[in-house]
Amino acid sequence: MSAVASRYARAFADLLFEQRVDAAKIAEQLRAVVAWVQQSQPLREVWENPSVPAEQKRAVLDALAQKADLPKLLRNFVAVILDHHRSAQLPEIAQQFQEELNQRLGLAEADVTSARELSAEERRRLETQIKSVTGKSVTARYATDAGLLGGALVRVGSTVYDGSVRGQLERLKEQLIAG
Repeated sequence: MSAVASRYARAFADLLFEQRVDAAKIAEQLRAVVAWVQQSQPLREVWENPSVPAEQKRAVLDALAQKADLPKLLRNFVAVILDHHRSAQLPEIAQQFQEELNQRLGLAEADVTSARELSAEERRRLETQIKSVTGKSVTARYATDAGLLGGALVRVGSTVYDGSVRGQLERLKEQLIAG
């Protein structure tokens, strides 16, 4: 992530915590704004075009904010991004903001890939194990990949926990070659 995105995300998180605002709700609404921008070529063209005056960009933002009932804090944050010609970085800023919130709230996002669909009980046990390893509450996203042969691959941030059969076979192969 860029230093610019990190700076904006940290400043926005500081503001939300200082004003005791529901940061999770704001993060959800910020993701919605990012989705609008990603799904609308005309909106991107207006917000990312340096020849469009800032007042026009903010007028479009105000129309969207009113229609979606965005909180003033979020509207103002997006306006600052527009005023500083950072609208192209909005998805990256939103991602960094979510990571900043997770860190401050003691949350971890995990991507879990398993060889087969996991039952609710297996998911609960796996999330409990991840929590014990990371020391953080876990929100997990699940996917399947039959190529794993069995077990699961868990990614929390930049750390990967490979408990898949495929991973075990790869490690065994490396040991046999080395030994």
